[in-house]
Amino acid sequence: MGELEIKNNSRIAARAIDLQQLRLAVAACDYGSFRRAADALSIKHTAFSRSIGQLEHLIGTALFKRSSGGIRPTVTGRAVLRIARLILDQVDTLVETGISGGRGESGHLTIGLCTSISTGNLRASLGEFRARLPQVELATAERSRLRLMTALCGGTVDVVISPGRLLSKNTRTLPLWSERILISLPQDHGLAAREIVYWTDLRNETILLSQYDPGRELEDLLISKLVMPEDRPKIERHDVSRGILKSLVSMGMGLSLVMESDIGASFAGLVYRELQDGTGPSRLDFYAHWRDDSENPALKRFLNLLAERYPSPSPALGG
Repeated sequence: MGELEIKNNSRIAARAIDLQQLRLAVAACDYGSFRRAADALSIKHTAFSRSIGQLEHLIGTALFKRSSGGIRPTVTGRAVLRIARLILDQVDTLVETGISGGRGESGHLTIGLCTSISTGNLRASLGEFRARLPQVELATAERSRLRLMTALCGGTVDVVISPGRLLSKNTRTLPLWSERILISLPQDHGLAAREIVYWTDLRNETILLSQYDPGRELEDLLISKLVMPEDRPKIERHDVSRGILKSLVSMGMGLSLVMESDIGASFAGLVYRELQDGTGPSRLDFYAHWRDDSENPALKRFLNLLAERYPSPSPALGG
C-alpha cells in the first residue's frame, strides 16, 4: 500500500470517527468496565461494545485489553485516550464559547482556579467580591492550567488564579499573594511531634504528589531545595485528586506537600507542619491572568479588588 493511499485511508477513518465514540471510550476507561460505563450512561451493553469496536476498527488498533475482571487501556490506547480527552475538552470549550457569546457579560464573572479555596486569600477575595457586588453572577471553574488557559483565550473564563505565572499571548498578569508550603503527614508519624519540618528531614521519606495542579510546582520546589539526588526522598506520582491523596497519607503510604490554602478542610488522621530551609518558610507565588482585550466590567471590578487587597509596587505585567 502506497504512502498516498495510507494517508487517504487515514483521512477517511478520521472523518468517520464521531464524538460519541470518543466519549464512550473515555467513559469505559474511567469506569474500568464496558458494562459499568454502559449502565452509568444508560446505554445498552451491546451498543456500547459495538461503538468501541467500531472506533478500534477505524483507528486500526485495540484500545483496551479485555479480561473477566474488566478492561484496561493498551499502551496505544492510553495515548489515544489522552488525545480523545483533549478533543472533548476543546469541543466543550467551543460550546461554552458559543453560549457565552449569546449573553451579556457585564453582570457575569467566571473565575478559573486550580487550587483549593477551603481557606486563605482566594476564599477571602471571593467572599469580599460577593459582599461588594451581590448582583454579579459569580461562577468558578476548576480545571488543569492548560484547560484554564484554553478557556481564558476562548473567552469562557474571565480570569485565572493560579500558583506561578502562566505565559500566554495577549494576556496580562497581576502578582497577588504567596502561600506557605506545608507537609501533611499521619498524626502518629515521627515528624508530627515537631512544629517545623526542614526539607532535609524528608530525605528517607516517601513523598506522594498528585499529577494534577499544582503538583509540578511542588515537585520542582522539592528538587530545588534538595539538589543532590541522593538527598531527595522517594517521589510517587498519583493520578488522583487532593482529597484522595490525603486519604493515602492518612493510611501511612507516605507524606505529601500541600499549600496553605489546602488545609481548611480537616481530614481525620492528618496533621500539617510548616516546611522550612535555612532562610525560613518556603512559599509559592500566586498570580491573576486575564485577556488584554477583555471588556467585562465585572472583571475590571474584580481586578480592582485584587489590586486593592494585594498591592504591588510594579504595574501589571504583559503576558
